Amino acid sequence: MHRDCERILIDEKELKEICKRLGKQISDDFRDSDKKLLLVCILKGSLIFTADLMREIDIPCEIDFMKASSYGDRTISNGTVHISLDLKKQDLSDYNIVIIEDILDTGNTLYHLINVLEGRGCDTIKLCVLLDKPERRERPIIVDYEGKVIPDEFVIGYGLDYNEEYRNLPYVGILKPEVYENN
Repeated sequence: MHRDCERILIDEKELKEICKRLGKQISDDFRDSDKKLLLVCILKGSLIFTADLMREIDIPCEIDFMKASSYGDRTISNGTVHISLDLKKQDLSDYNIVIIEDILDTGNTLYHLINVLEGRGCDTIKLCVLLDKPERRERPIIVDYEGKVIPDEFVIGYGLDYNEEYRNLPYVGILKPEVYENN
């Protein structure tokens, strides 16, 4: 375990089980659709989760990326969403969309992204999140595929970062408060 990690919240085995369960649910839900499946990975935090999840989906799918954030400083959402990388496709009428996010916190970023994508012609937008912190929710968000509900603690690892560090940890852990409180 990394020295800045207070404890491991989700180990590698549980992460694999979550990806397998969610991959099966997504596959089953879209198996008989006449539209293409597009996985929209929200960068940077969702990259590892998306890669592992995509390997568990057993139907044809495409992938694209968006980068958006509502975090003004490193730990607190400021509510203003900025999209710094958009999808290549603007017409999504031939697609079912699954947005893949590492963590659902306030919901500000995902609420904005869902509205943006709805305006591009797709009929179905589903949301897949690895981690859900419902007690911090500020926006009405429906999670279609949920990995795990977690407590309101600062998590790192498996793509999640603090100040661009810890993304490469193979587990989800709780960051020691003294790491971010003193900065």
